[in-house]
Amino acid sequence: MIFLTALPLFWIMISASRGGHWSAWMPSSISAFEGTCVSIPCRFDFPDELRPAVVHGVWYFNSPYPKNYPPVVFKSRTQVVHESFQGRSRLLGDLGLRNCTLLLSTLSPELGGKYYFRGDLGGYNQYTFSEHSVLDIINTPNIVVPPEVVAGKEVEVSCMVPDNCPELRPEISWLGHEGLGEPTVLGRLREDEGTWVLVSLLHFVPTREANGHRLGCQAAFPNTTLQFEGYASLDVKYPPVIVEMNSSVEAIEGSHVSLVCGADSNPLPLLTWMRDGTVLREAVAESLYLELEEVTPGEDGVYACLAENAYGQDNRTVELSVMYAPWKPTVNGTVVAVEGETVSILCSTQSNPDPILTIFKEKQILATVIYESQLQLELPAVTPEDDGEYWCVAENQYGQRATAFNLSVEFAPMILLESHCAAARDTVQCLCVVKSNPEPSVAFELPSRNVTVNETEREFVYSERSGLLLTSILTLRGQAQAPPRVICTARNLYGTKSLELPFQGAHRLMWAKIGPVGAVVAFAILIAIVCYITQTRRKKNVTESPSFSAGDNPPVLYSSDFRISGAPEKYESERRLGSERRLLGLRGEPPELDLSYSHSDLGKRPTKDSYTLTEELAEYAEIRVK
Repeated sequence: MIFLTALPLFWIMISASRGGHWSAWMPSSISAFEGTCVSIPCRFDFPDELRPAVVHGVWYFNSPYPKNYPPVVFKSRTQVVHESFQGRSRLLGDLGLRNCTLLLSTLSPELGGKYYFRGDLGGYNQYTFSEHSVLDIINTPNIVVPPEVVAGKEVEVSCMVPDNCPELRPEISWLGHEGLGEPTVLGRLREDEGTWVLVSLLHFVPTREANGHRLGCQAAFPNTTLQFEGYASLDVKYPPVIVEMNSSVEAIEGSHVSLVCGADSNPLPLLTWMRDGTVLREAVAESLYLELEEVTPGEDGVYACLAENAYGQDNRTVELSVMYAPWKPTVNGTVVAVEGETVSILCSTQSNPDPILTIFKEKQILATVIYESQLQLELPAVTPEDDGEYWCVAENQYGQRATAFNLSVEFAPMILLESHCAAARDTVQCLCVVKSNPEPSVAFELPSRNVTVNETEREFVYSERSGLLLTSILTLRGQAQAPPRVICTARNLYGTKSLELPFQGAHRLMWAKIGPVGAVVAFAILIAIVCYITQTRRKKNVTESPSFSAGDNPPVLYSSDFRISGAPEKYESERRLGSERRLLGLRGEPPELDLSYSHSDLGKRPTKDSYTLTEELAEYAEIRVK
């Protein structure tokens, strides 16, 4: 390599020694450290026919024309030079051998510039060569780093210092190379233009941590205080690595969420936020934020950050969990069932976290499950009592939602025990209370008359439905003296039920037989009682006995609940009893009155409340008589 490089210079020297015409050779540029020296190699030629006895020469600084009076660097005839070069310049070559090599020592920055040589053969045979050399005075070594340094791939970094001073030889050492590799000194090399350079090589495999590392090279000259340092920062290219990312994020519905993704790479990466393959945001940057305003359950899921550049890529994910109250539960399952069937009802909802699900009816919990989104209610054999409204309630720490649903149980008719017949004056009314689903058809049969009356005959039958209960009333006029047998029959698509209605009208029948005469007698008795009470109260106003005590007053026995003997003591509900009374018109019947006073009782003064009640009863009896 060095041999091939030196061949052009060798042929130039050979051709110059043969002569021919005015010509010169010198390096176009040369460098040297400040304070050291430099040898500028130079060869020249002139026509052979001149054959001068003595050859002289002159070196000029920055200009080749004497008429411009450029500074003289060296002059062989007179040794007169410019003050800047006094004691600093001398000729190393032999002009007679056409060698014009110049040595400059104790270099300073002002000596940097162009140097021209002029041949002087005597008389008019003088010639200034256009060829020149540019001297560069430097203070730092030259560190050569490859244009691309990639992490994981071996790289060669060189330190080059000029070695053109025959008096001072440099030595090279590396600075800051610890952990990178051991340097290798290649040696002194000759450049293409005949200058010399000392080279040291450093081989290593860089890592991403070496990016920006400051690597230095030092050139020192033994036996002097001259030291020169140069530095280069490594620009290591490497693929992205995501170094900043949210951990799993929990946020309440409607709140603000900020997701951040930061990557380390050289060059800067392209950062991309994605969800389900959809790009949400991207930018070339060290870090990228994804802002989510008023998050909804629909934004719950996994978000991915992708970082990539020309040397590779990296990606990471973060899970966003949006916390929210349960949605309104949905009910899927049987809503209509036949008695005895198995019913399965599924209640489901959606929430985060999963809710507590509860199914209840009339404040009674039937099924519950904790931290599940579904609840199954199994009713193995439904009965009419299972019919009604149910609620499915879902609840977590963020709220509560509920859904109502109805279960309709269909079953054959049941005639309730409160069904009966009763007499009122000359009228007999028969009450038939039927529980069934769907609504039954009701008919009244009079076996002794061979007559059947159904609910379509509005003149005799009145029906009213409330929930699962159907109340039908048969009215027979002029039958109070000899009431007939009455059979109530109810039927629907699930079956038929019949019941002979018991007659519960003994007391009322007696009242009907007494008629107007009985009413007059009762009215007379009430008049007597009222008169007695009035006289007693007048005597009390004149003289009041200290032995009288309000606690001794006998109560007037009165029942606002007129019951017929033999009737059941308990009814299915107060609502049914109220309906019966309203339909039968019992509220217009006179209340029972117990008139069994003893003679000793008559001497006692009744209370104000008892007296007032007696007056009201008297007025009522008077109305009935009229």
